Amino acid sequence: MALGTSHRLQDGVEAVETMTRFAFAILALASGVYTYLGVRSILDGSATAVFFAALIYSSAVSVAIYAFWTYMARFYPHVTGTAGRAAMLGVMALGCAMIIAMSSWLNAAALAGSAALEQHLAETLEDYTADLDQAHQNALAAQSLLPDIQRTQERFQRLADQERETGALTGTTGAGSVVQLLSQMASQLTELENGINASRERVTTLFDEGRKHLETMRTLVSAPGAINPRADQFSAEVVGLSGVITSLEQTSIAPSVKRAAEDLSLGFIAPVADGRQADLATRQDQVMETIRSSVAAQSKVLSQAADQILERKPVAERRFVPLSSAEAVLRYAGDFIPSWAGAISIDILPAVLIFMLSIVHSTLRRQEQRLPFAERITAAELLQALEVQREVRRHGVDIEAAMDAAERTEAADQSNIASFDLSGKGPRKGPPA
Repeated sequence: MALGTSHRLQDGVEAVETMTRFAFAILALASGVYTYLGVRSILDGSATAVFFAALIYSSAVSVAIYAFWTYMARFYPHVTGTAGRAAMLGVMALGCAMIIAMSSWLNAAALAGSAALEQHLAETLEDYTADLDQAHQNALAAQSLLPDIQRTQERFQRLADQERETGALTGTTGAGSVVQLLSQMASQLTELENGINASRERVTTLFDEGRKHLETMRTLVSAPGAINPRADQFSAEVVGLSGVITSLEQTSIAPSVKRAAEDLSLGFIAPVADGRQADLATRQDQVMETIRSSVAAQSKVLSQAADQILERKPVAERRFVPLSSAEAVLRYAGDFIPSWAGAISIDILPAVLIFMLSIVHSTLRRQEQRLPFAERITAAELLQALEVQREVRRHGVDIEAAMDAAERTEAADQSNIASFDLSGKGPRKGPPA
C-alpha cells in the first residue's frame, strides 16, 4: 500500500513538472505586463523613452521573478536539514520582499490606479465642499444681526414720529432737537441695514458661483473615460473655487458692523436743546440723555455680537496636490485592499506551489525510510540486478561461494573485535590438575 502511494506521488511530481514551469512563466509574464502599465503611469518624458524604459524594466522583473521561483522550486523541497530549511525560508522571505518592492506595488497601481485617483478627487471634492459651506456661513453670520438692527431702527423711527405728532417724550409736539436726534439714529441704523442686505446679495452670488464649480468637479469625478484629462480639468476648477472661497472670506460685513456699532456710541452728537421755554429745554436734555444711554447700550450689544462673528474659525487655506496613480494607490491603500491582495498574490503564488512540492517530497522520503530494500527497489532496478547476475555467471563466478566467503570474512572480522559485554561469558576455568 505504501509502495503504491509513493509511486503515485512520484508520478504526480513528474507529471506536474512541466505544468509548474508553465505556471511560473505565465505568472511572471502577467506580473511583467502589469508592472509595465504601472511604470508607464509614473514616468515622464517622450513617449518613446517611456515605452522602452517601461519595457526594459518589466522584462527584467519578469525574468527575475521566474528565475527566483525556479531556483526555489529546484532546491527548497530537497533541503532536509533544519538549519538549511530555515536558511532557505529566510532567502524566500527576502526574495518576496524584493518582489513586492520592485513589482507588486506597480501591479497595484495598474490594477487600481484610476480608481485611487478618483478616490483622491472625490475626497478633495468633499473637503472643498466643506470649505465653501464654512466660508458661506461665515459670510452670512452678520445676517443674524439684521433683526436686532431693524428692530432698533424701527423703534427710533417710531419714537421720532410719536414725538413729532404727539410729543410723547417731551410733552410738546413738533420737529425739535429730540426728533432730530431720533431720526439721526434711525438713519444710521438704516444705512447699516442696507449694507448688510447688499452684502447678502454679494454672498449669494459668490456662493452660486462656487456651487457651479462644485457641480463641474462632481461631474468630472464620476465621468467615464481616462482619468488624467479629468484630473487636469479638476485642477482648473479647484483654482476657480479657491478664488470664490477667498472672496467669500473677504465679503464678511462683520468688521463693518463692529465699526458702525462703535460709531453709534463714540460718534453720538446730541443737538442743542432748542426749546424756547426753560422747562422744555430741560425736558429735551433729559430725553436726549436717555437716548444717549439707549444708543450706548445698543452699540455695546451690536459690537459684542460682531466680535462673536469675527471670532469664528476662518476657512483654512487648502492646496490641491495632483497625484500619480502609483502615489494614489499608496496613499489610499486601505481602500483598495482587494487590488493590493491580487497584485501581491500574482507574484507570491509560486511559493504555495513550492510548499506543496516540499510536502510531497518530505512524504516520499519518510515512506522510503520505513520500507525494506526489497519493497523500495523498482522493476527497472530489479531487471538491472538480474542482468548483472547473468553477466557474473557468464564469466564463471560462483555467486553462492562468493557470498559464503564474504560471510566467513565478516565473521572473522567480528571475532577479532574485543567485546566488553561480560554478561554472556561463562566462569573462568582453573589450571589443570
